[in-house]
Formats: sequence, C-alpha cells, structure tokens
Amino acid sequence: MARGGFPGGGNMNSMMKKVQKMQQEMARTQQEIEEKEFSSTAGGGVIEAVVNGKKEVLKIKIDEDVVDPDDTEMLEDLVVAAINDALKKADEYSQKEMGKLTGNINIPGLM
Repeated sequence: MARGGFPGGGNMNSMMKKVQKMQQEMARTQQEIEEKEFSSTAGGGVIEAVVNGKKEVLKIKIDEDVVDPDDTEMLEDLVVAAINDALKKADEYSQKEMGKLTGNINIPGLM
C-alpha cells in the first residue's frame, strides 16, 4: 500500500482540504444564487414577474392596459407564464453555476 494508506500515494489530509474547499465554494455559490433575482415578462411585456434563487416570487408588475374585468382568465394565464419562465431561468442559472463546481455531476439533493 502506498504512503498515506491510499492506493496511488493519495494523501487523506490533502483530499479532506480539497473537499472542505469545494464545500465552502458550493455554500458561497448557493448563497449568491439565492440572492440573485430573475425576471421574465409575458404578453409582450405587459406582465413582469421577478423571483429569487430561492424560488420566491418577489414582485409581479401588471400594466393597467391589460387589466380587463371581462377577461381575467387571460390575465391569470399571463401571470402564470411570467412566473414559470422566471423560475425556469432561476433553475437554469443555478444548475449552470453549481455545475461549474461539480463538473456537471448530478449530486442528489444539491439543487
């Protein structure tokens, strides 16, 4: 057996330091993702939704010209579309940023 008790001469201390550094980088990146805001519009910009990386809706902006009391269904659909697209952007950004740290290896429970 090689020095350090690992095949190939690996050093447990060095490996643990690398793991700790990666964990710190992942925690920092996760915090940055959670604080970042993602915006999307629907209906040609008459609806805007803003979410954060924690997938919380922060703001909905509705242009008053799109408000039609006789057609609330269209307004509801536009709001849902804007929110879903903003959440999709948040997910894609999170996966991209965490993937930089994990080498795009899917780690269950991470994202």
